[in-house]
Amino acid sequence: MKISELYNMDIYSDGGQYLGEVRDAIIDLEKGEVSRLLMEEWHNANKDEVKRLLQQKSIIFKNIKSIEDVVLVSTGNQFRRSESESNTEVSDLASR
Repeated sequence: MKISELYNMDIYSDGGQYLGEVRDAIIDLEKGEVSRLLMEEWHNANKDEVKRLLQQKSIIFKNIKSIEDVVLVSTGNQFRRSESESNTEVSDLASR
């Protein structure tokens, strides 16, 4: 699947809750993989806006269970990161 095919796809939790729509993606060039899907575009966003987007309007790609007609995201505990791990990642991404 091409990353461009993800844009505008609906995102749902595995519990059936609508979360939003794919608007942008973050690609880890060192690993050669998508790291997050964003539910808002982050062009021209300042550092505080980027942190908010990463914390509230993004999905960690590892939490995605399936991509078919919609993006299905796992909300199970086995996929959740600790708050400190997530905050560290957000800080790292926001500072780039």
